[in-house]
Amino acid sequence: MSIPLRFKLLLVAITLTFTACHSRKAMLKGAPGEVVKPQGFIAEKYATLMQVDQSSIQNGRLYSFIEQWTGTPYLFGGMSKQGVDCSGLACLLEQEVYGLSLPRMTSLQVQAIKRKYEDELVEGDLVFFDFDGKKFSHVGIYLQNGYVVHASTRRGVMIVNLHDPSMYKYFSRGGSVSSL
Repeated sequence: MSIPLRFKLLLVAITLTFTACHSRKAMLKGAPGEVVKPQGFIAEKYATLMQVDQSSIQNGRLYSFIEQWTGTPYLFGGMSKQGVDCSGLACLLEQEVYGLSLPRMTSLQVQAIKRKYEDELVEGDLVFFDFDGKKFSHVGIYLQNGYVVHASTRRGVMIVNLHDPSMYKYFSRGGSVSSL
């Protein structure tokens, strides 16, 4: 006995409706500064993206924050989901994930770090770039395996490889946020 096409289409529509209702949402669990286990889909996504073992994605608060902000458009001076700039993203991430306060401007943020060599960078460290011939004109947050999250003027909040030639040629310095 064959099922009529209209019933098959109805079944597909119902399935899609219920699947959409159960979409995954990144949850910022724990308190700032607390390292909590990431949700499974978050660990899988970012491990694949950064080409690391899934077990190395340990700071669920960090990657949930990134998941919530990815794609937010760039807006000079912005600090909301309607738009954010690079230094605003750094301020928000350091505060919400690590419980650390940063100055609002990139030129002051660079003064708030303890400088490190590139091979010493760890998750949460700030990385600075000299775009358009301007010293420390852009900031991102180091993740792992050479990847950085930042607010791109063209593509909004996104993750890039620090060693991508279009980024690396502008890389200036990095370091950990010092207690202010």
